[in-house]
Amino acid sequence: SDALADGRVVSGVGGQYNFVAMAHALRDGRSVLMFRATREHGAKTLSSVPWNYAHCTIPRHLRDIAITEYGIADLRGASDEECCKAMLALTDSRFQQALAAEAQESLKLDRRWLRGAPERNTPSNLQAVLAPFRRNGLLPDYPLGCDFSAEEQRLVRALGWLKRATATLGGKVSTVLRAVFGGPARDPEAMARMGLAEVTNPGAWLQARLVAYALTRTAKS
Repeated sequence: SDALADGRVVSGVGGQYNFVAMAHALRDGRSVLMFRATREHGAKTLSSVPWNYAHCTIPRHLRDIAITEYGIADLRGASDEECCKAMLALTDSRFQQALAAEAQESLKLDRRWLRGAPERNTPSNLQAVLAPFRRNGLLPDYPLGCDFSAEEQRLVRALGWLKRATATLGGKVSTVLRAVFGGPARDPEAMARMGLAEVTNPGAWLQARLVAYALTRTAKS
């Protein structure tokens, strides 16, 4: 967490190691690391579960509990092979086979091991599984509550969508064109929160159209 693979230092070790070490020192303490299985880098989707990393702040003997949207892995006291299998189960299916091959090549995973249910760990499958709970209100955007107002919650969804939609040059051009001809905003509260209720120059006008288009695309029925 403190340096990049090419050696650039981005921070000190900070409190991460201390929290993990304390969880192992306290009676019945556990260290839980929660993260998304993938991350976006421009137009690319990358796995947040890599085979290795050049600067790993937490040593292997302090690995404990890892959580992604696909499940939970209890790694404390696990062998290297058990750890590999548990982490592969948390990985997006698009990256499981390549990671398993690296583990097998490094003699950390039995070559007879086959990944199971490759279609399970995908965003579309997860969305389908959770859809009934989203529809009946049991799984709102913020199950434990938040400090965002209603219009801010709509903006969070809209701006997140807009970032993904404009990640590539083609996507940016297409989104801008659709926004320009998409009409004015139908969410005056959200536009006012962004300071775009009244625009006085071309740049602000385009920004307002983009935000309005994103709000329309992410509006909930």
